[in-house]
Amino acid sequence: MLTKDLIKKVRQIEIYTSRMANDQIAGQYQSVFKGRGMAFSEVRQYQMGDDVRFIDWNVSARMQEVYVKLFTEEREMTVMLVVDVSASEQFGSVGQPKNELVAEVAALIAFSAIKNNDRVGLIIVSDRVERFVPPKKGKKHVLRVISEILNFQPEHPGTDLEVGLEFLGKIARRRSIAFLISDFVASGYEHALRVANQRHDVVPVVIVDPRELELPAAGVVWFEDLETGAVLPVDTGSSKVREAYRLHVARQRAARETMFRRMRMDSVTVRTDQPYVKALVDFFAERARRLRFA
Repeated sequence: MLTKDLIKKVRQIEIYTSRMANDQIAGQYQSVFKGRGMAFSEVRQYQMGDDVRFIDWNVSARMQEVYVKLFTEEREMTVMLVVDVSASEQFGSVGQPKNELVAEVAALIAFSAIKNNDRVGLIIVSDRVERFVPPKKGKKHVLRVISEILNFQPEHPGTDLEVGLEFLGKIARRRSIAFLISDFVASGYEHALRVANQRHDVVPVVIVDPRELELPAAGVVWFEDLETGAVLPVDTGSSKVREAYRLHVARQRAARETMFRRMRMDSVTVRTDQPYVKALVDFFAERARRLRFA
C-alpha cells in the first residue's frame, strides 16, 4: 500500500531524476547503449556516393533503374533492473540509506531508458527472486518500478545474486541491458555473472556507504550483521583493528573490480555521501570515450 509519505517520496524522485535524465543522461545513454542492429527500412534510387553493396538487384532489374536498400537502427531495447533488497541495503550512516539511493539510481536509469523508447523491467532479489515486474514502456510504468523498490519489504534478509542473474537468463531471451544494483556484500555469484554478461550487457552498479570502508575510533562497538543477526564486539579504538579492517575492505573491493575488468564489464560505484548523478554522468562519458577508441 502506498502511504502519503511514500507517494511524496516517489514524487520527489520523479521530479528530480526525470529532470536529470532529460538534462544530463539520456543523450549519453543513447550513445553508449546501441540497439539490436540494423533493420531494413525502404529502397530508393541510387545516388552518387551510395555504397554499392546495398544495391537491391531485384528491385533494380524490375524498375530498370538502380535502387539501394536503406536501413535504420533497431533502437528499441529492454533494460532490466536487477535490484538487491537484502538487509544490508537498509544500512546508512550519512545522507540516506542505501535502499533509498538504489531507488533513485534505478529511477534515473529508467527515465533515461523510456526517453529513448526502451522498455524497463525489474527483478527484486534477496537470497531468492522476490518480485518480477515485466518490461514495459512509459512514465506510469517507471513510477510503478520506483514504488516497488521503495515500498518493498523483503521476506528474506540474505543475499544471493546468483539466483537473480540466473532468473535474468530465463526471462530475458533477447540481449538486454541489465543494471545489477547492489552493495555486492555477497559471494558465489561470479559464474552466474559471467554467463549473464555473455548474453546481455551487464552493468554492475555498486552502492557504497563510507562507514563500510573504514571504522571510526569509537572504542568497543557491538556490530550486528543485518542479514544473519550475528552480533560481534569490535575494539574500534585499536588502530591495528581499524587498519586491518580498512585493508580487508580494500582487498575485497580491488578483487571485485579486477573481476569486472576481467569480464570486460563497465561498472560504476555510487556512494551515499556523494552526488550519484555525477557518478553516472562520468560513467557514461568514460564508456562513450572507450567505445570511440575501441
